[in-house]
Amino acid sequence: MQFKKIHILFLLLVSFGAKASMILLPMDEVSQQNHLKAYGITYWVLNKSYKANWLLNYRGGSFLLPDAQEIRRECQIRGVSFEVLSDGQANSILDEISSPSQNMENVLLEKAPKIAVYTPPGKKPWDDAVTMVLTYAEIPFTAIYDEQVLSDGLLLYDWLHLHHEDFSGQYGKFFGAYRNAPWYIEQKHDAEALATKLGFSKVSEEKLAVALKIRNFVVGGGFMFAMCSATDSFDIALAAEGVDICEPMFDGDPSDANYQSKINYNNTFAFKDFILERNPVVYEFSDIDTTNKRNILPDNDYFTLMEYSAKWDPIPSMLCQNHTQLVKGFMGQTTAFAGDIVKSNILVMGENKQNGEARYINGTKGKGMFTFFGGHDPEDYQHRVGDAPTVLDLHPNSPGYRLILNNVLFPAAKKKKLKT
Repeated sequence: MQFKKIHILFLLLVSFGAKASMILLPMDEVSQQNHLKAYGITYWVLNKSYKANWLLNYRGGSFLLPDAQEIRRECQIRGVSFEVLSDGQANSILDEISSPSQNMENVLLEKAPKIAVYTPPGKKPWDDAVTMVLTYAEIPFTAIYDEQVLSDGLLLYDWLHLHHEDFSGQYGKFFGAYRNAPWYIEQKHDAEALATKLGFSKVSEEKLAVALKIRNFVVGGGFMFAMCSATDSFDIALAAEGVDICEPMFDGDPSDANYQSKINYNNTFAFKDFILERNPVVYEFSDIDTTNKRNILPDNDYFTLMEYSAKWDPIPSMLCQNHTQLVKGFMGQTTAFAGDIVKSNILVMGENKQNGEARYINGTKGKGMFTFFGGHDPEDYQHRVGDAPTVLDLHPNSPGYRLILNNVLFPAAKKKKLKT
């Protein structure tokens, strides 16, 4: 009888010791069936007022979550692979990560960031990779546009994505190929009507005012992410403040004579010494973009993510978490940035050395931070106007889309003072 009691007590102790307390979302190449939705699960957990841990460089940047039945259930519903860990297993992983010999770090995620996507009304979701992946990952966001930005609506958000917008007032430089297309005529009319409604005589002036508000959002501590033409056209608009760089077909009057000499590179976020493209029928803003200078076959088009010290440089480490360091390239109106035009204080996190291209860059402005990512859609190599939407169910492990979601989740991290 006594032996039976001891045996039962032993079983209870073993059971208690093996009690699961954490859930691991592995993010390595072989263990995770849906990397993109794993970010959505982590955001959902934060939104439920749980805390989460981002295990930098541990199995592709895995997430460690509390063990709760509702979290397990949500993972199962969304098709996200997870592993249930005991206290001992979780502590063993954290001990390994904390070792000075390991290039790993445990980052606490505290609060789900409030997300805004700057996009015009009526825009189809598949026109923008960020809108598409946020929807696929089930991460909530609010679509905002010029009226909300100019009325200080950005104060409500932590993170802002810029849709593939043209902040220079040249309507995306689509004039050469699409000036007679109904959609171009309609978009130009809508932009002019909105500018008039908001009290501006030109679209370029209205877009500059929006760009300045966004600049102030970042300077005040906000996080901004931009892709494709929203990157260089944003900097061009800031650099051309007070200068008319638009030809008559865009704003009804001639551009300023010798406007190139009036460009102020001190106003930009990321780029310097660029030369603007004056020809209105050329589908290009400036020589920042490398699209027309590229000499690489699609099958060989890759860029390399930089490796950082997770303990000393956690911010770029977070932004580069992936299950591969070699990411398939993809094109856009702005495909990549000429390396010699990127300012020296900007961190190049992804590059194609063969072409001298910076593909993925990050910098600080005031109290805030921004990331520019070249290209249109990470899983559509050469996206063209009117192309069918990308089906993300076919690309649940996309390394390129993971980079976008790294930026979405980054503002949730508990802030640490940078060591470098």
